[in-house]
Amino acid sequence: MDKVIIVTGSSRGIGLAIAEGLAAAGATIVVSSTKEEKSKEVATRLAAEYGVKTLGVGVDVSDEASVKAMVDATMAAFGRVDVLVNNAGITRDNLLLRMSAEDWQSVITTNLNSVFYCSKAVLRPMLKQRAGRIITISSVVGQMGNPGQANYAASKAGAIAFTKSLAKEYGPKGILANVVAPGFIETDMIESLPEQYLNTIIESVPLRRLGQVSDIANLVSFLASDQSQYMTGQVLTIDGGLLM
Repeated sequence: MDKVIIVTGSSRGIGLAIAEGLAAAGATIVVSSTKEEKSKEVATRLAAEYGVKTLGVGVDVSDEASVKAMVDATMAAFGRVDVLVNNAGITRDNLLLRMSAEDWQSVITTNLNSVFYCSKAVLRPMLKQRAGRIITISSVVGQMGNPGQANYAASKAGAIAFTKSLAKEYGPKGILANVVAPGFIETDMIESLPEQYLNTIIESVPLRRLGQVSDIANLVSFLASDQSQYMTGQVLTIDGGLLM
């Protein structure tokens, strides 16, 4: 895959799996996270393991200037941006009456504003190329809601609506925009849940198991590839049948 790809929040978890999957396919990877040294460490490892070009950058996706600096660094290093994967996100869970304004705002800023900042920042180089892919990681929670996650659900639902608008605006210019909406995926965050609650989650999934980070990575690799060149404005839910 001869593409330059930025993956936000890619030093661990789902983002790291996405970066690894794309590197395995031969893509040039920009690893980004809030911790610059960690990003550089992961980028160095990917370059050594997969024989691809990489760049590790520190970025605050909730800050427009920081996002612009990340894209500028990518352009300086590689001369183009072919794919953006909006993956960075946080949770600050609580029932609505107990949710502080700070917890609401931090989730909206990190999960939704970042999609706006990052997508806007890559649009200009993609327009010059008359080609590009913007892939945003949302969640089934953005489609069905979840108790204690009003802020998270709102941010992920907003990302879906944003992507559909983006697809309609820039499809004529050759820029495709799609959403991947994972269900419950086996990560450190999920594994830290109480066993009883985790079992309840698994029982609600028709496949009776959690998803793997590789499931998400494989789907993102498909969307980044030329095999998906007639797909835009879509929400691809990957949740073991939870939402149906």
